Amino acid sequence: MKSTLDQIEDIKNHGYDLDFSNVFNHAFENYKKIALYAGLILLVFGILASFAGGGILISLYGIEHFNKEFFDGLKDQDYLPSTLIIYTIVIAFATAILSPFTAGFLKMADCADKDIEFNVSTIFTYYKAHYFTQLFIASLLIALLTGLISIVFNLLEIVIIDGIINLAIAFFTSLTIPLIIFGNLNALDAIKSSSVIVTKQPITIILLFVVAGLASMVGFIGCCIGIVFTIPITYSVKYAMYNAILGVEEKEDSIDSIGKDLE
Repeated sequence: MKSTLDQIEDIKNHGYDLDFSNVFNHAFENYKKIALYAGLILLVFGILASFAGGGILISLYGIEHFNKEFFDGLKDQDYLPSTLIIYTIVIAFATAILSPFTAGFLKMADCADKDIEFNVSTIFTYYKAHYFTQLFIASLLIALLTGLISIVFNLLEIVIIDGIINLAIAFFTSLTIPLIIFGNLNALDAIKSSSVIVTKQPITIILLFVVAGLASMVGFIGCCIGIVFTIPITYSVKYAMYNAILGVEEKEDSIDSIGKDLE
């Protein structure tokens, strides 16, 4: 079996085939297996995060300050570059810390695809030291880059270009996380490899992400809370896409394999 980097080299030289209908059908069938469980997890952790965030804001500002004037002031306030940099760093670190959590939904999709039982602990699979380090570094680098670009273009008051560039970065690095957790690449190799893969089939990949995004927005119809049960389709599409391009092999956990060797 070729290593992930060898497969990436083949893709760089020869490209690859990616059939939209096959990938989306695979993703949708897999989504039906994880939708309820993943949706409940998103709902519960979303509520907990809201309470935690609200608690922090109240402790910092006091509940009496949360009125219309307060929020209007936040919207109209001109922030100093130093303040924007601090916000960017904080958001980048928060994104990096949460990246193994989002990777857990890809693991859930993998388990569902292979008919392996999964539960709440599956979401925290990639907080193990090896995976966490690489996921943290990759997510931090991408978040800092997009954040700094946003600062520059917002200061120049060219918001449209800022949005386009950040969307492009998100698009070309979209397979970074699966390349780390399934391909066992380090952060920098995963970022570079994601760009190589996306560059070879940009139209098909864009269409897959657009359709997945539209499908996830269906949750707003009727009851907005339903969005948490449709968002998982984006993870399912990303998993199916990666599986179609590189394949997801069953890997034995290194700790388990050491234990077996000692028996």
